[in-house]
Amino acid sequence: MLNGRKVLLVIGGGIAAYKCLDLIRRLAERGATVTPVLTRAATEFVTPLSVAALAGEKVYTDLFDLTDEAEMGHIQLSRAADLLVVAPATADLLAKMATGQANDLATTLLLATDKPVLVAPAMNVRMWEHPATQRNIATLKADGVRFVGPNDGNMACGEFGPGRMSEPLEIVSAITAALADGPLNRKHVLVTSGPTHEPIDPVRYIANRSSGAQGTAIAEALAALGASVTFITGPADAERPKGVSVIEVQTAQQMLEATQNALPADAAIFAAAVADWRVANAVNSKIKKDGSGNMPSFDFAENPDVLRTVSQMAEGRPQLVVGFAAETDDVLSNATAKRERKGCDWIVANDVSPETGIMGGSENSVTLISDAGQETWERMSKVDVARKLATKIAEALA
Repeated sequence: MLNGRKVLLVIGGGIAAYKCLDLIRRLAERGATVTPVLTRAATEFVTPLSVAALAGEKVYTDLFDLTDEAEMGHIQLSRAADLLVVAPATADLLAKMATGQANDLATTLLLATDKPVLVAPAMNVRMWEHPATQRNIATLKADGVRFVGPNDGNMACGEFGPGRMSEPLEIVSAITAALADGPLNRKHVLVTSGPTHEPIDPVRYIANRSSGAQGTAIAEALAALGASVTFITGPADAERPKGVSVIEVQTAQQMLEATQNALPADAAIFAAAVADWRVANAVNSKIKKDGSGNMPSFDFAENPDVLRTVSQMAEGRPQLVVGFAAETDDVLSNATAKRERKGCDWIVANDVSPETGIMGGSENSVTLISDAGQETWERMSKVDVARKLATKIAEALA
């Protein structure tokens, strides 16, 4: 799978550095050669000896090591690999990368390289959500840096949320996708997926039956063609795609904000079933029955339209914007009207009437609507729909 491929692994200074020992082993099992670079902080968490033993390669740590510079200077080291991977990518490392700093071996290699770069962030949830970190992430994505993770989970600091480094096999999948000689290599594609949950009170919400299976399949198909994928998902049942950057949201407003933060992108695929309405007078305490038999009164407000917002961007609009139209009546006419109303390039229309079994099922039957007309595909698995759609997206971006 990765036979003969060379990975330069920059290990940052965080508790997640221990996962890199397993990552090195997994890469070696697949035939990759791993050249490790440890920051000074990383040596506080893993030893150069343990890393070297697993990698079977010399470990580099010092920018000013005269022997290393004589044998293999940092410029050559930065360009001898097929891919540079930063794991864990701490908030400090991301900030230095975004601002072009080069004050140690790791950051100098990252600035001097002419090869693709993949980062696996790991940090405290507050650090991940801080505006400065989010600005740095946006800068790096605009520069073409790929991201895998972070995941939601418990952290060494005792807090829970986004910031946990992806597991080694997830990073292996991202490395495989980054090294794939596919038609979408060096393309950034954004995919939204799943339902949104619009709160009524702390225990109740408005939602729909979307499982997120089609969105996950699309993200994985795009990654398999070499794309760098940002996957923004509501609280879906489907497993999250491997080897992509996953962003979890709950509401339509959060999905819009996450989408805007993830841009620019070469293409944006809006497969999410976003709730059209939210409860404007949602409350912070559980609503109780009062014995009168009367239902509480709710005021509804229209949710932001994520697809239309991106489709009609004056600046920074993706080259290709693809929407989905899940309909139960007059499928093609409603989908065609939706495409014109939203301003997207393509609409993928499907009939989600209960008798079709499509919403929440494993199969789909779609019609692709574009300027070229209508193209109806036979009913097939959602995985096959995703592969076919990914191929057409690659052709459109070529």
